Amino acid sequence: MLEDIFSAIPLGIFLAFMLGPVFFVLLETAAIKGFRAALSFDIGVLIADAVFLIIAYFGTNPLLNRLKDDPALYIFGGTVLLTYGIITFIKVKRTTITPATFEFQKLKNSDYIQIAVKGFLLNFINIGVLGFWLGLIIIFGPGLEMQPFRLITFFSTILVTYLVVDVCKILLAKTLKHKLTPTRIAVSKKIISILIIIFGVVLILRGIVPKQVSKIEQKVEDQIHIETDSL
Repeated sequence: MLEDIFSAIPLGIFLAFMLGPVFFVLLETAAIKGFRAALSFDIGVLIADAVFLIIAYFGTNPLLNRLKDDPALYIFGGTVLLTYGIITFIKVKRTTITPATFEFQKLKNSDYIQIAVKGFLLNFINIGVLGFWLGLIIIFGPGLEMQPFRLITFFSTILVTYLVVDVCKILLAKTLKHKLTPTRIAVSKKIISILIIIFGVVLILRGIVPKQVSKIEQKVEDQIHIETDSL
């Protein structure tokens, strides 16, 4: 069991630092709304991951493999992200942010639930996450002999490690709160909105021209490896 746990920890750390819309929104939530709000968001994300894991476990068959590569799902998920990013960007332009709107606001329990739902939906609409978990089950499942207890231990360790690393990220982002000004908050929200729009466009392109996108991603990865090796 210890071997399964130690094998899962690096994957949890890797997952916590995967750059995506969830990564940036988590840091923004921590810096602007505080620890509890960011933790609520993260719990929503983890619930979505758990749902994907269950789907991947009970659907590790050719049908699910075709489903996760269905261009329509990438286009749908990308369109949702793109729309969300555009709406958020427009709302930032129309909203006047003052110290009172972020410095002294007190969130209610219902607000934390809404933030958790936001984290769930933002993660769940990214069909690539399903592919990630399915890939892990296909790669590590045989080594774990597909035994339910070992699988639960392995993937639970990944999620717990992910949560622990995210808590550290939240605490780090929270320390930046005293440096925030209305202008900086507006700029950060716009940047995050633009990043979400970019992720949405990439997902849509993955559905429309998957081969071309894969080639570009491979070139970027190769360039990163070359630069890393040269350091």
